[in-house]
Amino acid sequence: MPLDTLGDRRRTHYSSDIKAELDGEETVLFGWVQDIRDLGRLIFLTLRDKEGIVQLTIHKKDASSSLLDKVAGVGKEYVVGVKGRIRASREAARGAEVVPTDIKILGAVKYPLPLDPTGRVPAEIDVRLNARILDLRRPQTRAIFNICNEILIASRTFFNAHGFVEIHTPRLIASATEGGAALFPVEYFDRKAYLAQSPQLYKEQLVTVFEKVYEVGPFFRAEEHDTRRHVNEFTSIDIEQAFVDADDVMAILEQLTSDVVVHLTQSCRGDLETLGVELKMPKLPLRRYTYDQILAELQGKGVKIDWGEDIDTPAYRALQDLHREEYYFITDWPTKTKAFYIKPHEDNPELSYGFDFMYEWMEIASGGTRIDRKELLIQRLHEKGLDPRDFEDHLNTYEYGMPPHAGWAFGLERLLMVLLGIENIREVTLFPRDRYRLTP
Repeated sequence: MPLDTLGDRRRTHYSSDIKAELDGEETVLFGWVQDIRDLGRLIFLTLRDKEGIVQLTIHKKDASSSLLDKVAGVGKEYVVGVKGRIRASREAARGAEVVPTDIKILGAVKYPLPLDPTGRVPAEIDVRLNARILDLRRPQTRAIFNICNEILIASRTFFNAHGFVEIHTPRLIASATEGGAALFPVEYFDRKAYLAQSPQLYKEQLVTVFEKVYEVGPFFRAEEHDTRRHVNEFTSIDIEQAFVDADDVMAILEQLTSDVVVHLTQSCRGDLETLGVELKMPKLPLRRYTYDQILAELQGKGVKIDWGEDIDTPAYRALQDLHREEYYFITDWPTKTKAFYIKPHEDNPELSYGFDFMYEWMEIASGGTRIDRKELLIQRLHEKGLDPRDFEDHLNTYEYGMPPHAGWAFGLERLLMVLLGIENIREVTLFPRDRYRLTP
């Protein structure tokens, strides 16, 4: 039997198509049995597919013995094909149910299951991640990744409408993209390679060809974090644009965020209701606070940060009490806190044109104006303790005509976390990879 058929019939409807106005029509459905209730004269089955659930109702006195025998062999999470007729019903979801005339088991289940896919029986996160495929069938988990998909749709729509070209840069690289030791080494024939930390240097080079580029893809950081905000493989959404500066790309970032929230509000009502989430709309233009302003505000609250140091999580949480807006930027960071490719101020090289994009107390994106002069870039590499010879290919690009440019990157999982109010990044990562987890 072909994959998507029942006898000589192919699927005719998804669960979301079953409505009262189709009363009397024949249908063929496929999916997973979510629930079974035998009430004596009636048997109710709930069938789940990618669009939702639909009720199947079997009246024993009207059903054939063959159908009843098949139903008796069905269990929860069995994969089945169902042939039947649609019947209007005030009690059923969307005002309609299906009365089966035939059921075929396409995939059985081995019991007991490690967790309840309906989500009615709570399970610890490690149990859920160990049986991630079952966990993804839970309505709440499935809703998270439906929303994730819509973020990507909205982002690509935005970039395409604004003239950006989608790129795909290498994941195997010869040296650090951003410096530092947070690299995963890989055996690459007779030499060592590394998993890419970001597309940074490639996207800078590509603005000399396409001017406006973006990338969506996985990247890797070998940092031994053990927090609810970090994983070692993550999805980054990056842009880079020629002939602009940090202010220009901040405007792009805040407009993208606004467009994404509008899109989710319109396209994900059911999933947002499942999660009990009401999205917060950015009020554009977003406020921009300098690093110096933030340090002064923290000091007024009794939180001391030495100038030139990064701002830690407790300080950011304290900052949340001062700034009631959810979205804002922190600009003009000390140059030494930023990557070597972020441009210093011309009149005060201790300050950079780097920025962070914040949601309440959490950083979800960073970016800035890039260095567009080879000599300055070499100087910054030395200041960061990096060997310019390791960046020779990138430095050569500056001899071919490098325009002024700027860009940013944000973590898709971080954005999901803050928008949906989820506290653990593993909840919004399909198959999370951290220092302890390499399976499933």
